[in-house]
Amino acid sequence: MEGSQSTEVAHDIAQHREHATERGAQPDRVLSAVEAILLAVVALTGAWSGYGAAKWGTEARIKLAQSASTRAMANRAQLTAVDLRNFDSSTFEAWFTAYTVGNQTAMTIAEHRFRPEFRVAFDAWRATSPETNPAAPPGPTYMPQYVQPGLAQAQQLDDQATQQFNQGTSASSTSDDYIRVTLFLASVLFIVGISTQFGGSGIRYALVGLGVVLLAGSLVSLSQLPRPPA
Repeated sequence: MEGSQSTEVAHDIAQHREHATERGAQPDRVLSAVEAILLAVVALTGAWSGYGAAKWGTEARIKLAQSASTRAMANRAQLTAVDLRNFDSSTFEAWFTAYTVGNQTAMTIAEHRFRPEFRVAFDAWRATSPETNPAAPPGPTYMPQYVQPGLAQAQQLDDQATQQFNQGTSASSTSDDYIRVTLFLASVLFIVGISTQFGGSGIRYALVGLGVVLLAGSLVSLSQLPRPPA
């Protein structure tokens, strides 16, 4: 009789243990599924974030290179404009020297060397009667008719180079933002990875919860960043 009761008690204890094991295994299976889903989302998001960082990094390098090239073109245009102004000044000095000594032939030769753009300013300056008008400008290069296309081109190129530089700086900053998000995603992978080393469900839930929070923050940050350039 006592043996029969002992057998029944042992049977009841075994059943209780089996039910307890099943109840403990259910949360573990759910937790494992959550971890697997979290890892999958992080992997895809991390790939997208890395792609964005690479594309914006390339865009930054391209824009900065274009800025340097355009700036060099602006400098060349500026130097060309300076050279042309020096040429105009030299031809005018030759004319003025001939004028002061009354050498009409030398004056005519000097005028033949005038550039068309300078000739317009020269004629406008002569019309002010500089010989008798003390208010006349000192020379043709001081006239509003004196235009230097090279200077306008240099200014345009310089403005373009500045714009390209700003675009490159902005692209570089965006690339850094994508890299920052990638680092947060890497932290999520680390947290979820070490959570599997703990046997207690409480610690695992806490780590997975932290990973979910970091992932949510990363997704919000990514949604606010500009899309990678084509």
